[in-house]
Amino acid sequence: MSAPKTVLITGCSSGMGREAALALHRLGHRVVATARRPETLADLAALGMETLALDVTDEQSMTEAVARTEELHGHVDILINNAAYGLHQPVELAAPEDVRAQFDTNVFGLVRMAQLVLPGMRRAGGGRIVNISSMGGRFSPPGGAFYHATKHAVEAISDSLRLEVAPFGVQVVVVQPGPTITGFGGTAVATMPGDSGPYGAFSAALADMYANKAFTRRSGAVTAEAATRVIVRAATVRRPRARYAIGAMARGTMIAKRLLPDAAFDAVMRASFPLPKAA
Repeated sequence: MSAPKTVLITGCSSGMGREAALALHRLGHRVVATARRPETLADLAALGMETLALDVTDEQSMTEAVARTEELHGHVDILINNAAYGLHQPVELAAPEDVRAQFDTNVFGLVRMAQLVLPGMRRAGGGRIVNISSMGGRFSPPGGAFYHATKHAVEAISDSLRLEVAPFGVQVVVVQPGPTITGFGGTAVATMPGDSGPYGAFSAALADMYANKAFTRRSGAVTAEAATRVIVRAATVRRPRARYAIGAMARGTMIAKRLLPDAAFDAVMRASFPLPKAA
């Protein structure tokens, strides 16, 4: 293994963030695992990891977490921007404050974390930022407008950032998971509206799909451990690709989106997702 790196990871309370922290710690890296509720990281701290409170919607929290990491280790070698959740509501019904909260977590927090670690990376002459996007950064199904919009934004921001910081020796990598067996589906269902009026049957069918069908091995979802292997590769390989897709479904859907006319891809979405029905 190359020399140990200082790795700062957001969103380590569960899922891919937690698995990535464990995997990188086992490889001998100095992992700083963070979450909004640091008590959820007690088992990681017991293994010898540094754990910190970090809320990517709070400026002071982000600033203090990066400052503490730099105080301990000099600078951040690798930032893994993992913290995110999925807001799933019909566009017509989504409350503006819910949409803002979705972008605060998935986009603005990711950007601010990159801004905070980059000065140290530039001074050190290198570093790597791994942004966890989604196959949803390449298409948008019914009910997922705002979550997918944030992932489209992550893709665009990462493309610009990759070119801007390359002269300083900093690499930017995007990871695009497909459906993964984590708590994502349950969190998404919790954001769906209860009384949906004309979208009631649609919302109920979408909730059932996310709770019981979309995030299972039978449907083609990958395990968090399998996804983590790709994240670790993206974070540590000497010459990373710009993008790493995770899972056959992610690769196949993104290829279809790129190759099919819009009308044909819309037909794929209609066949794959529930839709509202007019009265």
